[in-house]
Amino acid sequence: MQTILGAGGVIGRGLARELRQYTQSIRLVSRHPKPVHGDEACIAADLTDAAQVAQALQGTDVAYLVAGLPYDTRVWQQQWPAIMENVIAGCRRHGCRLVFFDNVYAYGLADGPMTEQTPFHPCSRKGEVRAAIAERLMDAMARGDIGALIARSADFYGPGAANTFVQPMVFDKLQRGKKASWLGDDELPHAMTFTPDAARATALLGNSDHAFGEVWHLPTAGTPPTGRQFVALVANEFGARPDVQLLKPWMLRLVAPFNPLVRESMEMLYQMTHPYIFDSGKFNARFFQPTAYPEGVRQTAAFMRNGSQPR
Repeated sequence: MQTILGAGGVIGRGLARELRQYTQSIRLVSRHPKPVHGDEACIAADLTDAAQVAQALQGTDVAYLVAGLPYDTRVWQQQWPAIMENVIAGCRRHGCRLVFFDNVYAYGLADGPMTEQTPFHPCSRKGEVRAAIAERLMDAMARGDIGALIARSADFYGPGAANTFVQPMVFDKLQRGKKASWLGDDELPHAMTFTPDAARATALLGNSDHAFGEVWHLPTAGTPPTGRQFVALVANEFGARPDVQLLKPWMLRLVAPFNPLVRESMEMLYQMTHPYIFDSGKFNARFFQPTAYPEGVRQTAAFMRNGSQPR
């Protein structure tokens, strides 16, 4: 049995598809789980409730924590520590291993490419939360409380990845013939993980005994494009002009008091005003090469046009 905690998002759905290579026993856990193949076990549970988490993990061999929370600092501060504690306790109780799908917020403003050895220096409140829960898990791993690994992703894009900044600001706008938008500086490189690669890699790591006890950067194409180059790739797929409207920090500060999402995003703008380079060489050398940006953009645009599942 392999159980996906927080199964409703694009990574959870992709992971459910990929896990069929390894097992027919898949359990989807979320507040309102929906089957992907039609034959998964679906359990409605609140991950902030320890008893519900423990029940959802019963009989599980490998659990995947891929949950996403509302983009609200207070929610993160209140709920992420509780979720991590509940999942660690549940895995320890049932003797199952854990794969934690993480992001790069804990690194803060990295000096150079981000690698698995990059130290935690969060420069945002959300980054402080992510650093705390990752350290909590690494402590449990070091003590031998549970077998676990951390699978860390850059910002991502891909078919069905609606909750990414490039989907509404680049893909959706260019498909409608409108000018794309970009945050900060569009002449800086910005790495992005292709979601089908992330799902495939997470499933592979969870079914590779030698991968546990480590941190892995999920496969992400090297030589990341600048914002302007990424917009040009998307525009080419939709036959649109690669025009970009830059959203400068001062512009966002004017809007922030009236828009909760913009307000919550302000502390993360450093990611768009400095080079954002993500190194997945460790994974690439051991497992498989990531999808190149032109191909990832092509598949994403094709999905938007006809709703086909990614290959």
